[in-house]
Amino acid sequence: MPWSVPALRLGRAWVAAPDPATLRARWSALAGAEGGERERLFRPSRSRTPAAGAAALPGQRAGSTARFADTPGPCPEPVRVLRDPFDEQWLLPDQRLIDTARPELWRVLDGHQLFLLEVPELLVTARLPAGRLGPIRPLHRRPAGAEPNLAPGLAALLGERYGGWVTPEDVLCWILAAGRPGPRGHEVPLTADPARWRAGLELGHRLLTVQLRGARGGEAPRLPGGRRPYVRSAIEAWPHEAAYDPRTETLSLGGGSVSPVPSAAWEYEVQGVRVLESWLAARGAHRDPGVDGLEALGPAEWPRHWTSELLALVTTLALLADLAPERAGFDAGPPLAAAELRAAGVLPPPRSSRRPASVLDHQEEGPGGQFALL
Repeated sequence: MPWSVPALRLGRAWVAAPDPATLRARWSALAGAEGGERERLFRPSRSRTPAAGAAALPGQRAGSTARFADTPGPCPEPVRVLRDPFDEQWLLPDQRLIDTARPELWRVLDGHQLFLLEVPELLVTARLPAGRLGPIRPLHRRPAGAEPNLAPGLAALLGERYGGWVTPEDVLCWILAAGRPGPRGHEVPLTADPARWRAGLELGHRLLTVQLRGARGGEAPRLPGGRRPYVRSAIEAWPHEAAYDPRTETLSLGGGSVSPVPSAAWEYEVQGVRVLESWLAARGAHRDPGVDGLEALGPAEWPRHWTSELLALVTTLALLADLAPERAGFDAGPPLAAAELRAAGVLPPPRSSRRPASVLDHQEEGPGGQFALL
């Protein structure tokens, strides 16, 4: 996957939140403020200030490209993004508010697209990654899955080797199964054994299904009966802290509780941080006494839909923990020789494959309503 894009740099935390209603309230507060108060709430940076204009983000409904100080315009519809590993939140898709929005990613964001992240374990999401998640590797270089982000000739070579049609998603599944951290990032051995290829695809497909969590219209994965987490007592009062009892597999949040929560799900970590604890902390961040400005705006009560999202997250982490031993023990078998890849023209990939593809099938509005040249 030669083309990678650096992570988005938001520049101000208030443009993202765990629920869309919060973002609409923040927009209203900012648009209604004037003078120095608007400047303070905006939190200017070298890249973005209320007096700076910016182009519209590709693929989003037409929004204002005038300077925010002159014409804020209507609140753009928040979009679902991935803020942290397994933490789906919402973002205001207005480039006037975002330091580095990576328009090249927005141009290829659609129902066909998937993004591969190294965090440092491999993670695939259908949401636009909008956090400190490392390099972003889109599966497709053009909208509608028109061109795969694969070394040219790779899929054809693998198809000949393994005796069947190889899709970009097949390669992605293999990466999830066989990719391992190495001195230069994740290294993906390509097997010379068709049987190992098929085994890797089967494992990778299960990993992909769990990680996507039904985001592309498929059925969300579920734990077997008896292991599925349920709300034992409703989360009504705001939980000041989370408590976990490994004996009863109960996660207590204020006066509410959820069980069974497998220990493996509670202990699941990414970069040394427990995913569930991080997820819960993000939802209470606006209640921190040290937070002010727009970041202090958030729900007064625990929204019910967060409880549903919590149950889905527990399920995802438990299923990934179940698959971890199988993935750790997966053997790719004898590798394809590098000479074979070079002879087929797969290696080295051309420089053009490392850059964004041209996307000229739609117009984009530049700062101040001018036509943007791509």
